Amino acid sequence: MQIEVYRMDAEADSLTITLEAVCDSFSSLLWDIEYYQCGCFEVYIAANPENLSIFQTGRIVGRDDDSQHFGIIDSVQIDTDAENGDYLTVKGRFLMCLLERRIIHPTYNVTAQKAYSEIVHDIVRQNTLLNDNRRIPGLSLGSVSGACWEQTATLQVSYENLMEWVYTICEKIGGSANIRLVKDVGETYKMVLDLAEGTDRSLLQEENPHIIFSDAYSNLLSFSYASDSAVTRNFAYIYGHGEGAERKNTTYCVDTEPTYLDRYELYVDAKDISEEEQVEGETVPIPEGQYIALLKTRGSEKLVDPKTASESEIAADSTQYVYNRDYFVGDYVTVEHKRFGMLQPKVQLIGMIEAFDQNGRSLTPTFRKE
Repeated sequence: MQIEVYRMDAEADSLTITLEAVCDSFSSLLWDIEYYQCGCFEVYIAANPENLSIFQTGRIVGRDDDSQHFGIIDSVQIDTDAENGDYLTVKGRFLMCLLERRIIHPTYNVTAQKAYSEIVHDIVRQNTLLNDNRRIPGLSLGSVSGACWEQTATLQVSYENLMEWVYTICEKIGGSANIRLVKDVGETYKMVLDLAEGTDRSLLQEENPHIIFSDAYSNLLSFSYASDSAVTRNFAYIYGHGEGAERKNTTYCVDTEPTYLDRYELYVDAKDISEEEQVEGETVPIPEGQYIALLKTRGSEKLVDPKTASESEIAADSTQYVYNRDYFVGDYVTVEHKRFGMLQPKVQLIGMIEAFDQNGRSLTPTFRKE
């Protein structure tokens, strides 16, 4: 595996990307792929004039064995040590962080049911592709895969950070978003935003081969599990336009309304949701039923499930299941620890830290209960 470093020159409609260097002599590499948030990377490498000229902020870092994830260098730190030598610590995040540079403006409003894939495409197009000054050069809308993106909604959103909002939608419906580089013509690349959904490979389905991590199979090296219900919010009171008793309001919960000690309430201030919309250039009022639906959508985005996480170390050299061949971040798998009698028949792999150092390669996944 080699690290590739590219210089990026942005033009009006495209990115010109030139391969600056290929490096395989680094001390360590962390490659952290996340499903519901922007992933990151870290390179630890000897500090010398050549590496200083190669690893510069704003440049792109990729791997020759990963065509899906590319990062932008955010920071470079030099540490000198007379005994251990001089080292660079290079850190950055994957290309989705480019969306963090934009807010959603002007207000986006849809009062008729629309697929989430279309909504996300509309908002990304509005804030990164149409306006010259706000354009992200070379960015284009790519593929959509997964039934979760076919879910429909009505919503109104404005002034939210674009990247954070996209991941809010991803977590709400169970999908993920990623920007990858695709070679276009010559040295010109385009950045493609894909929307996807993980695959169920757990014991609870029969369509795909089962992926089971277990101490009994010697592919689960360490295991930890944590559950935190303090963050739970499962019933929302949403208040929109108006003042006092005249303020438009509604409530929202998933399925059956929770009661007694199972009820965790949340107040949602949705005053920013306008009661008017633009129709063919004319400002018209939004019917009350549609406005209430917009409030409910906002409330649904603010609910918080009980926090569960399971971090483990799995065998990186296992021939039974190979990461990025047999299973991927976002997939549902089965995890069991027979020694403690714990079985999680269906958990989602929401993150994977792939580490390379003098000890070889290691995989540290993060699982979350469905």
